[in-house]
Amino acid sequence: MEIMKKILLTIMFVMATPVMAADHTVEMLSSSNGEMMVFKPAVLKIAPGDSVTWKATNPGHNTASIAEMTPDTGLEWNGKINEELKITFTKEGVYGYKCTPHYILGMIGIIAVGDNLANLGASSDFAAAEEKKFATNKERFTSYINQLK
Repeated sequence: MEIMKKILLTIMFVMATPVMAADHTVEMLSSSNGEMMVFKPAVLKIAPGDSVTWKATNPGHNTASIAEMTPDTGLEWNGKINEELKITFTKEGVYGYKCTPHYILGMIGIIAVGDNLANLGASSDFAAAEEKKFATNKERFTSYINQLK
């Protein structure tokens, strides 16, 4: 009976221990590996409950959600220039984000949360139309979206 109590208490302790969510870091960079105006990594696959922290590695950048590329309309952000920002993602899907002053230069990133990427098609359609407006990096959106397919 004493062994059974120990086993039962151990099981209850393990089940009561919260699952640790991960915190991913994305750097905001003026250049990296010959590419200009980039987030590193630009494509990130995370689990629901994970957080992403954007680091202002180089000055003059921010992170802002792209409303047309989010499955969660309640989760929009617009960080200040040179600001470190941390966002926790709970709803599965594809999230697009940008550096506001360098969006025209194609400074964008993609976060895939979980396995249910139901908004991937709509995000892909938006990205294909939007990247045509970029002054540079005109195929960056498509390239990043294709990494999720």
